[in-house]
Amino acid sequence: MPIIAPSLLAADFLHLADECTLINNSEADWLHLDVMDGRFVPNISFGLPVIEQVRMVCTKTLDVHLMIEEPEKYTEAFAKAGANILTVHIEACRNLHRNIQQIKALGMKAGVAVNPHTPIHLLTDIIGDIDLVNLMSVNPGFGGQQFIPYTLEKIKQLKQLISERQLQVEIEIDGGVTEHNAATILAAGATVLVAGSSVFKSNDPIDSIARLKRM
Repeated sequence: MPIIAPSLLAADFLHLADECTLINNSEADWLHLDVMDGRFVPNISFGLPVIEQVRMVCTKTLDVHLMIEEPEKYTEAFAKAGANILTVHIEACRNLHRNIQQIKALGMKAGVAVNPHTPIHLLTDIIGDIDLVNLMSVNPGFGGQQFIPYTLEKIKQLKQLISERQLQVEIEIDGGVTEHNAATILAAGATVLVAGSSVFKSNDPIDSIARLKRM
């Protein structure tokens, strides 16, 4: 079964504790947290204080996705805040291997995210050092966008690269994931589904998570 990672960006921020409790009581595996700085992406979301509070309530794996410039400056702080997985963007890192080693040295799993325009072959030299690839299936920065169809081809390319190296690397799809396209995304080779609006904006989020889990 796939790993389901609801995205906190779509939650009700006036009642974050309740939203975290909802996730605790669901079949979700991870909670996905999008950190945006207004520089790498044209939006600002939330940062360390929110993640620290979420960690106090949420019992699930915290999957923190840094959509920020110079992530190496904040890696230790996110580890202390409670991140279990820390993902940085290949487009934001001048010294990606160093960034990955830094994340792992702090006891977290390390992920690399790639924007829709970034080709899979750029991961060739780092794929053996990471635990997860986050394929952005929308342009990063805002929730509620439509899934970019070409992402399916990128999933297949990434799956082939991982298989050729005989690695255990999660393929996470982030953006526009719904109950209508989840089965197709998983069939292409994805193993982790990030779902924001399709979970938190549904009439029954726990049931929506359960249906995604059974795809």
